[in-house]
Amino acid sequence: MLSHAQVWSAIDNLAQKYGMTPSGLARKAGLDATTFNKSKRQTPDGRQRWPSTESIAKILEATGAGVDEFMVFLSKGHEGAKRTIPLIGMAQAGAGGFFDDGGFPTGAGWDEVAFPDTPDPNAYALEISGDSMLPLYRDGDVIIVSPHASVRRGDRVVVKTLEGEVLAKELKRRTENVVELKSLNPDHDDRNLPADKIAWMARIIWSSQ
Repeated sequence: MLSHAQVWSAIDNLAQKYGMTPSGLARKAGLDATTFNKSKRQTPDGRQRWPSTESIAKILEATGAGVDEFMVFLSKGHEGAKRTIPLIGMAQAGAGGFFDDGGFPTGAGWDEVAFPDTPDPNAYALEISGDSMLPLYRDGDVIIVSPHASVRRGDRVVVKTLEGEVLAKELKRRTENVVELKSLNPDHDDRNLPADKIAWMARIIWSSQ
């Protein structure tokens, strides 16, 4: 069961991740700037005040964060809600034997990393190497990928091609015939890939930067 402290902590952490204060997040979502103030989290007589589902939906829309990402923040606030998930280097991920045809981690050779529990039991971690994803992801950063999470335009995703190339990009557009990907590093070109050349695509739900 979620606690009052967990929910408010998740909102605070979401604001921090996107470079805002709780009041800044409220304004960006079109809410009163005091909506998430700590003074409003309890009534004058000491009763707990909970954020509405509408206000949570609005901050997710304003930041572009998904429900899965918010669930990660909720899990962080729950003591003991941690597990180990598979970890491998981004440079290794294109090699055979680490993923099945659906993009789920499989086989040996994975390390493990402790991480707050996620809604996706098949979530895994990739460690970034090199500077091809600067300034968003640096060498040594860890990203958490959810094969089960829904993917929509504007999401950051990991894509594996049938040729074994593994890319971390932003999804610009997807049709039956082509997948358009925006490079995270402006020094690198965007990519347009034939849909039938993609083995799988999964959403990035968290990063350590």
